Parts: sequence; C-alpha cells; structure tokens
Amino acid sequence: MSRALGFIEVAGWSTSMVVLDALEKAANVRLLQVELNDLAGSMMKITGPLGDVKAALEAGRSMAAQLRVNCVTDVIPNPEERFRIAWDAKPEFNPLMEQAVVKTPGAGIKEINMSEQAGFAVGLIETQGFTAVFEAIDTACKAANVEVLAREKLGGGYITVVIKGDVAAVRAAVEAGSAKVNGLGKLIAAHVIPSPTAAVLSLLPK
Repeated sequence: MSRALGFIEVAGWSTSMVVLDALEKAANVRLLQVELNDLAGSMMKITGPLGDVKAALEAGRSMAAQLRVNCVTDVIPNPEERFRIAWDAKPEFNPLMEQAVVKTPGAGIKEINMSEQAGFAVGLIETQGFTAVFEAIDTACKAANVEVLAREKLGGGYITVVIKGDVAAVRAAVEAGSAKVNGLGKLIAAHVIPSPTAAVLSLLPK
C-alpha cells in the first residue's frame, strides 16, 4: 500500500488544534509532528495510506475554510528517505516563549483510534494581549464547572488558554469568557472541541 506524507499549515494555534482534530477524525492517519511557525500558526505533518492522507487534508481544508483562516496543504506520495532531514525537525525550545516550538504526539499515540477519544470537551480562547485572556478565563471559570488545563504562547502577544469539562459547560464557559475580551485586547479565536482525539490532547501545553 502506498504511503504518503501530508502537510497542512494553518494560521493560529487554537485553530490548528481544531483543524488537527477534524483531519484525524476523517481518516486513518498518524500525526508525526507539529512545528510552530513565525506567523502565529503551525505546520502539521501526517502520514498514512495515500487515500487517507488526501481525505484527511481535505477535511482539514474544509474546517479551516469554516473557521476563515488561511490554510496551505500538500501531499507527497512515496517520500524519498533522503528528504526526511528537511521535514523531520529536531527538538527546539524557544526561551523567549518558554516552550517547545517542535511538538510530537505523546508516548503511546501510534495510530488514530476513534474509541480512544476523550469523553469530555476542551475549549480554547486565544487573544492578542495577556490581560484579555486572563480576564476571559477567570470569567469562564465563574460561568461553568471547567478546569484550566494549560496555556500556549506564540509570540507577538498571542496567547491561548485551554479549559476542560463536559461539552455544555465548556461551551458556556468559552462564550462567557470570549465576551469579556473587548476593551482589554483582541479576540483571535474561541473554539470548543468535543471529544478531542488522543493526539490533540497529547499536544496541549502542560
């Protein structure tokens, strides 16, 4: 069976996670790596049978279009092994952002297994401006029974905070938190991912 590499580059970190969730649920593909770029977005690298990679990237493009974010995709059938040194980035830590900019799925995440999806939802609120996101998350926590999981910085003042809970609670929290951003900063994105895939969860900042 022909194997392929797929690449999908998306503007915005939180939107990247939504797109990744959609493409993983669409086909039998494996996430290899996510690499943050200097455009406050990320490049996701996947592999699988050629047909599955094409189907996954189509689902990713469709989700990006719904989110109205820029997206570039490409498929390389039967990649040349000598090409690996170009796409397979080494671990890299950005001291300014205090986090890794090359991310790989957590241990044990081998193949997409729909039965292993989480039984909860995650919510992401991304702003330009730290004050805005701190106010938003405090409001989100007061609005519903959710847990704050992590935060991700992208430089340029962009920051995402991730919350967890049941779908209804996360939707209510994200809605309430997003409404508090105006006047304090710029709301970049606000999303809810019901039952995120294991690979998505493994990439969330700790």
